[in-house]
Amino acid sequence: MRMVNMNAIRATWKNGQIVPEEPVDWPEGLRLLIEPDPSPPEVDGACEEDWSNSPEAIADWLKWYDSLEPLIFTAEEEADTEAWLKKMNEYEIAKMNKGIEDLFR
Repeated sequence: MRMVNMNAIRATWKNGQIVPEEPVDWPEGLRLLIEPDPSPPEVDGACEEDWSNSPEAIADWLKWYDSLEPLIFTAEEEADTEAWLKKMNEYEIAKMNKGIEDLFR
């Protein structure tokens, strides 16, 4: 059996199938090794360079923004959030102090 040099490609799992992101020219019956890609998925429009500043795009964005419902928290939810933030702040201060102590040992 002759070995052919082939490059790896990226693909996405959709509806129970592997969908390549680019055309492949592989021989029929080729065995593949499939594993998840640890890099974060690319999201359209995630980079500022991908944004359009046309008047239409801005109008679409404003329409979407105006459609958002305000976040309304109950008093209990606000208290839970404040307690969690206080707990995280105390943890970070303790961790910071521990790191400083370790510098002088």
